[in-house]
Amino acid sequence: MSEFDLIRRHLTGLGAGRDDVLLDVGDDCAVLRVPAGRELAVGIDTLVAGVHFLPDCDPAALGWKALAVNLSDLAAVGAEPAWATLAITLPEADEAWLAAFARGFGELAAAEDVRLVGGDVTRGPLTITVQAHGLVPSEHVLRRSGARPGDLICVSGAIGDAGLALKHLLAGEPVDGYLRRRLERPTPRVALGEVLRDLATSAIDLSDGLLADLGHVLAASGCAARVELERLPLADQVAAAVAEHDDWSLPLSSGDDYELCFTLPRTAAAQLPVLAAAAGCPLTTIGEIEAGAGLRCVRADGSIWTAPGPGYDHFG
Repeated sequence: MSEFDLIRRHLTGLGAGRDDVLLDVGDDCAVLRVPAGRELAVGIDTLVAGVHFLPDCDPAALGWKALAVNLSDLAAVGAEPAWATLAITLPEADEAWLAAFARGFGELAAAEDVRLVGGDVTRGPLTITVQAHGLVPSEHVLRRSGARPGDLICVSGAIGDAGLALKHLLAGEPVDGYLRRRLERPTPRVALGEVLRDLATSAIDLSDGLLADLGHVLAASGCAARVELERLPLADQVAAAVAEHDDWSLPLSSGDDYELCFTLPRTAAAQLPVLAAAAGCPLTTIGEIEAGAGLRCVRADGSIWTAPGPGYDHFG
């Protein structure tokens, strides 16, 4: 099939119908209407075969994840997802593969009210780039730079699941369904980002590991932090892996969790259960922002656990 046949058959009209889309797939550019009183939030991520996903990854799961990682970035600034563009490079015109990819992408797009409005299809090594666009009320954008000493550090969901799944896959070991879903079909915490707009002092999504991503918040805010390891929200499988070698690298340094890490004023602590109910996910306080610089990871006995390195870095 030609490039244009693939686009027309599998990518045109993908996702939710939206009245704010004036032109989308099939024209030279998308034309979109930004409502009054809203700011436009834009994020972009690239997934490369052999780097971000295994070459034999289920294409439907890959379609879901390609959009999910971008919606997670929108969630971190409190934006409501609206539109996406997709640039995909394929080794060959594999219609069955693209149909499955589009099915997974479209499933999440429809669930989050996102419309695919444009992009490109080319030939080459398998690479997927998605740009997501969202809307956030003016003056209500969440940032990395607002954390202050005394703020509580919180995370959504559980951390380390995706890292453990990948560790099993790379070792050729079986992976249970829960861990595989957490790696291949992460849940972008869009609803959480929206309810945090007027309460959180900072936020970031966990794509490169808690140490690295919380470190970005500390650098932007000019603060230090203390993380209490026994408070980390861990699935049973991750907790067992940590306990076996007293190695906290899995939940702290492995990436692909796509949970939100955020800070709250201590006076807002009592609102966490309400926020969790509104967002539809567990929320856990794991530490506190402090004056100074650096990040301390404290065991239950008060000793300091020192990480062997930061989170994932493509050029590290």
